[in-house]
Amino acid sequence: MLTVSELDVSIGTVDILRRVSLELPGGAMAGLIGRNGAGKTTLMRSIMGLLPARHGRIRFHDHELTRTPAHLRAPLGIGYMPEDRRLVPELSVQENILVPAWATQLPASTERWQRVCAMIPEIQPLAERKALQLSGGQQKLVAIGRALMCGSRLLLLDEPFEGVAPALSRRIAEVIAGLKREGLSIIVSESDLQHSAEMLDCVFRIERGEVRRE
Repeated sequence: MLTVSELDVSIGTVDILRRVSLELPGGAMAGLIGRNGAGKTTLMRSIMGLLPARHGRIRFHDHELTRTPAHLRAPLGIGYMPEDRRLVPELSVQENILVPAWATQLPASTERWQRVCAMIPEIQPLAERKALQLSGGQQKLVAIGRALMCGSRLLLLDEPFEGVAPALSRRIAEVIAGLKREGLSIIVSESDLQHSAEMLDCVFRIERGEVRRE
């Protein structure tokens, strides 16, 4: 489903990713494990087109993503949850989740909203609440729901357990496991394997911008 080949990415004059290669089959869940600053977020942002590749290729099914503008990647079925969630505080939960559908003019937004609520039942009772009124764990669930609006085939979840209380971390793990059972391909970034080890089909260890499979 996703193939990254010999990817180099720099931010300014600093080389962040160096010859990164990985493959994710359809329906698989991979862990992207590394310390803060290792390059996890840079890799996910590169897949989404938010950072340009200096060298290498990214392919998603039959699409050459390295030549695809960022705004055309989400409609291919790729969803991204940033580490800091990036919810709009003054918008409601439902509005935050619908933003990707509005921005990319995705069809059937009502059906997509209903699908998100079916996959994450906690979201429906929060639909009218402002994002700024949510706890950190609730915000993570809403951010995952927003990623699902576009992510019908591939989800990139950047540190979904970071800064979340243990009880909600367990619930987020249950939600992610349920998404895998739906057949989605998923990459989950973490600093360690504390929360996701039992769910993963493979692990990619990233250190100083270089990736190896474990």
